[in-house]
Amino acid sequence: MRHILIIGIGAGNPEHITVQAINALNRADVLFIPTKGANKAELAEVRREICARYVTRGDSRTVEFAVPIRRTEGRSYGESVDEWHAGIAATYEDLLQHELREGQSGAFLVWGDPMLYDSTIRIVERVRARGRVAIDFEVVPGITSLQALCASHRIPLNLVGKPVEITTGRRLAESFPAKSETAVVMLDGEQAFQEIDDPDAEIYWGAYLGTPDEIVISGRLADVKEDILNARAQARARMGWIMDIYLLRKGADFDE
Repeated sequence: MRHILIIGIGAGNPEHITVQAINALNRADVLFIPTKGANKAELAEVRREICARYVTRGDSRTVEFAVPIRRTEGRSYGESVDEWHAGIAATYEDLLQHELREGQSGAFLVWGDPMLYDSTIRIVERVRARGRVAIDFEVVPGITSLQALCASHRIPLNLVGKPVEITTGRRLAESFPAKSETAVVMLDGEQAFQEIDDPDAEIYWGAYLGTPDEIVISGRLADVKEDILNARAQARARMGWIMDIYLLRKGADFDE
């Protein structure tokens, strides 16, 4: 049996990592670091820095691997994600068979928190279901981009006594503001906030949270919408990639 540690490492700042995560990293015989091409080299570099800073055992080793590219042409969203996950599962299976011996532990370092809009748990479950390599696993939580966003803007996540919806750009129009007075939007490649036409809506936006490249913009949506679009486009052109998140809100504490 091989043991897998799925470790949340925070939203980009190596200081986000928890004591529990540090201890888990030091239990791993092999530390798996994904690479996603030259445009996202910084994501792998943060993982390397975390290992260099916090791993103290001298007999562990790191193994870097390429993540399969998600293909969308001619596929529905569900089909493209399912195919992509299957490809990653095959990659994981190969890593575990060839880089990890029976009785050893391997760690996957997951950006943010493995339980929030990340599929590492699902993919490891796929590997286990295939039955070609015997594994068990545990999950170590991490600081999410949502937590980092609220901290950078110095705001509470929720209005007093009111719910919060976490959704994607594809589903935003279904929830805000008709169903939810606070909506957190992740995985929005189309900047769905552009379609929100409500004079009372406020937005708290952030990109590269927790890193030296962090950008945050907030204000009345109608007033700062173009600022966010311009900042996002410029940052993406400069960096070659972008990871952003935002919170939309309407109303205030104690509104009835």
